[in-house]
Amino acid sequence: MAFLIVLAALCFLMFAAYRGYSVILFAPIAALGAVLLTEPSLVAPIFTGLFMDRMVGFLKLYFPVFMLGALFGKLIELSGFSKAIVAATIGLVGRSRAMLSIVLVCALLTYGGVSLFVVVFAVYPFAAELFRASDIPKRLIPGTIALGAFTFTMDSLPGTPQIQNIIPTAFFGTNTWAAPWLGTIGAVFILVVGLSYLEWRRRKAAAAGEGYGSNLVNEPAPFEHGKLANPLLALLPLVLVGVVNKLLTELIPRLYGATSAFVPAVIGDQKPVVQETAKIAAIWAVEGALLVGILCVLFSAWKPVTQRFAEGSKAAVGGALLASMNTASEYGFGAVIAALPGFRLVADGLRAIPHPLVNEAVSVTALAGITGSASGGMSIALAAMADTFIHNAQAAGIPMDVLHRVAAMASGGMDTLPHNGAVITLLAVTGLTHRQSYKDIFAITMIKTLAVGVVIAVYAMTGVV
Repeated sequence: MAFLIVLAALCFLMFAAYRGYSVILFAPIAALGAVLLTEPSLVAPIFTGLFMDRMVGFLKLYFPVFMLGALFGKLIELSGFSKAIVAATIGLVGRSRAMLSIVLVCALLTYGGVSLFVVVFAVYPFAAELFRASDIPKRLIPGTIALGAFTFTMDSLPGTPQIQNIIPTAFFGTNTWAAPWLGTIGAVFILVVGLSYLEWRRRKAAAAGEGYGSNLVNEPAPFEHGKLANPLLALLPLVLVGVVNKLLTELIPRLYGATSAFVPAVIGDQKPVVQETAKIAAIWAVEGALLVGILCVLFSAWKPVTQRFAEGSKAAVGGALLASMNTASEYGFGAVIAALPGFRLVADGLRAIPHPLVNEAVSVTALAGITGSASGGMSIALAAMADTFIHNAQAAGIPMDVLHRVAAMASGGMDTLPHNGAVITLLAVTGLTHRQSYKDIFAITMIKTLAVGVVIAVYAMTGVV
């Protein structure tokens, strides 16, 4: 019965998300409903002492990353730099390679720190124009954007500033550049196999005589090639984010040492506030890098940005609040579920998987799939089982960097089930339905999940990190 209560809570939250209801509202309802059925007297104490505590703790650590990332992406859009990058990539790769062009553009923007949701809005008009000109079915656009934005640049490539690559740093004491060779191998696998799949789908459609389509919804106006910024100037903020992130990752531990402490200047005796540098350095590094990127965009495109900065920044902050609160609610939900007796059965079942990395990968990707969120599912898994993962890895001689990379990549595997927020947004923006386009998104999801197995196998055979 305890297990069924946990399963019912997870299914209820997944159903609510699939139906489009707010996770911020239904995560506490699902969690406290499970508590009510398990031990009614603990509903109030668990809500304030566990759910809210973990939810606020997540926001304390990661909300600045969400906010700065959203603001940086919005400024890239307002400055016209995103259009310049798209146009330059198309000119370099060629219109005949529409799918490759869109994947590369999405990858550049995502790896440069632009929010996944911003990338969808920014790239879709150009994808529609390219696919229309090449007579490629529009239904393949979501799978193409998903490959470029939701996979290898989200959590595989070392140094990516996306939240999925930042969360493991607080649990394993690593940085965003953890296991660079394994991450790169996984990224290449995803890119090659993903492009091969999409090309196969394109050829199959062409052989059947299927074109771009007609009577379509949300069709953007054709892109007019006006005056665009120099592509090198447009790329500069993205490059700076990556470079500064790397520099700060190396510099911060040297400047602050193992811990950083200060005494609040208030009346009365106060205990020193102590922070462990290893657990916070990666977050500081990404925040500093995004600030440098924002300043670079402001300096390079002051006039076009400031003309629409007020409304643009409001939209960016609103999006960051919604995204971070959704994830934080799922984090609080996971903490409550992990405290219930029924979850012990789940955890014991997952612990029965003998290999530490396979154990971690299955745990993270399963919870990411259930919650429909890579960051939310990974947060739940690591909050509940990170100590077990670390203990098993140390016993097997596996570096923390490998744990970091496997967790990050596994989070981006089965997270893109139909109720995933990014998937719903992508389909809504492109004017397509799950019936029309989800098949290709799911195929990319399976390729991404398979890549985690490839990375684990490469490490097991070679020991490369």
